[in-house]
Amino acid sequence: MNRRQTILQQVRTNPDVPVLILGGGVNGTGLFRELALQGVGCLLVDKLDFVAGASSKSSRMIHGGLRYLENREFHLVRESLFERNRLLENAAHYVAPLRTTMPLFSYFGGLARSALIFSGLSVRPGSRGVVPVKMGLAFYDFVTRKDRRTPTHFITAKDESLRGMPGLNPNIAATATYWDAWITQAERLCIELIQDARVADPSCRALNYVRPRGIDGGAVVLEDEATGETVSVRPQVLVNATGAWVDKTNEQLGIETRYMGGTKGSHLVIDSRRLHEALDGRMVYYQHADGRVCIVFPFMDKVIMGSTDIRVDDPDAAACDADEIAYMFTTLRGVFPGIDLPRENIVFVFCGVRPLPASGGGVLANVSRGHTIRTTEPDGNRAFPVYSLIGGKWTTFRAFAEEAADRVLERLGAERRCSTEHTPIGGGRDFPSDPEHRDAWIARVAKASDLDETRLATLLRRYGAAAEGRAVQTGAEGERPLETLPDYTVGEVERIAADEYVEHLTDLVCRRSIIALLGNARRDVLRELAAVTGSVLGWDEAYREAEVETALAEVRVPAPRA
Repeated sequence: MNRRQTILQQVRTNPDVPVLILGGGVNGTGLFRELALQGVGCLLVDKLDFVAGASSKSSRMIHGGLRYLENREFHLVRESLFERNRLLENAAHYVAPLRTTMPLFSYFGGLARSALIFSGLSVRPGSRGVVPVKMGLAFYDFVTRKDRRTPTHFITAKDESLRGMPGLNPNIAATATYWDAWITQAERLCIELIQDARVADPSCRALNYVRPRGIDGGAVVLEDEATGETVSVRPQVLVNATGAWVDKTNEQLGIETRYMGGTKGSHLVIDSRRLHEALDGRMVYYQHADGRVCIVFPFMDKVIMGSTDIRVDDPDAAACDADEIAYMFTTLRGVFPGIDLPRENIVFVFCGVRPLPASGGGVLANVSRGHTIRTTEPDGNRAFPVYSLIGGKWTTFRAFAEEAADRVLERLGAERRCSTEHTPIGGGRDFPSDPEHRDAWIARVAKASDLDETRLATLLRRYGAAAEGRAVQTGAEGERPLETLPDYTVGEVERIAADEYVEHLTDLVCRRSIIALLGNARRDVLRELAAVTGSVLGWDEAYREAEVETALAEVRVPAPRA
């Protein structure tokens, strides 16, 4: 009996659980870990794979939310900057400072429009000049003055800006530079949150590809996708952390809500040496003529750019289309007019639905990115309350989880045991952040594992300090490189398949690694990965080939407009 079957059998034997969490994105996994650290038993389930929704399809920014200042969301900016710094501290293996430059085309532009937005009017944001941007960045620096993790901002005149980044639009008036942060392995961080929870409280269990099918006899009926079998769970508290699907999930529970007003954001991953070099190691944060804020930044040897902001009614139908690709290419030309990108340079496309609250306003950019919890009290058919998590973003997931956990603890009559403000996540524990300690770590682990230092540097970037256990346990014998993707080894893939809740090939290439994100999910690579993964999970040849075809369909770039 494998781990999945064991968990399902345990639930059948004892269906009573203090907390059932629906949704395995960053909000759900963050809450799962938060409650586990307080000694509260939880069952976490997701209808697809963990992190398969918006949490794996974000801009990969860990940021304070500079533009939220126009909407007077000072509390959200303070919270975001505090939580950004916590992630720089607690997840240093994946989260790092990112120098960010804003091209500005005037000195005073946007002051009047920003004042109208600040006063609460539903006005589309316009181009912002040096003065309003400097005011916002000064607030950024002021908020973080006692917890400085990044350099302070500065303004650079036009001529010096163009010398530093000669590809920029020569019509700029100046540039503003500040620091936020980025996350390299967002999906893996969520898996580490689950693993941390399991270590903290082994009674906590997690299952992907399990969906709610309603309430029967006061219990939540869950269906296992793999077998079609159902199992009933009797929670004391249910938390709906399904993001853009919150209303749909509540409907499955017999609750009618209209909480969500999601928008889709599409991103492109580009293979362009010229653009990569033009960015000079920084993110460029810019505003298109329609007021939409866009970003473009180097990611490993590729470039990520985005994003769109389009209202969607059905999150299951959200996908990046050809018009969005054309739009993003157009926005880039306004900033780097001399760089022409052929569509063939696109190696990957991803689209997620932001879990925004329902809003009657017409300007999507002004909808709050804050988070709230809505409570549905028990009724005659349901003996437990349902807490629906609305909104939130990657940067503030820990604060949101803390707030939700406190609400759950109060309902259960339990006390908080610890704060997670300074609790490292996964491979962030004992991670050697500075170059000197990193070199010492690599040298020490090289002696213990017989692996060469180049390979250990790769593992350290990929898994943080947890790479030591992997290296020592696997050793040089398990380090046979894949033929089609030598940056990975057979032993590495086998371990992921065995230990990290992999059910499908797409789980491995899209959410346990950045193989697909970097455009490396080619047919030959997928076939070799299916063979290695299948040997661990018991897939026959036909099943492996079906998994390859499914993965190819998921990573395919949309065709251009006819």
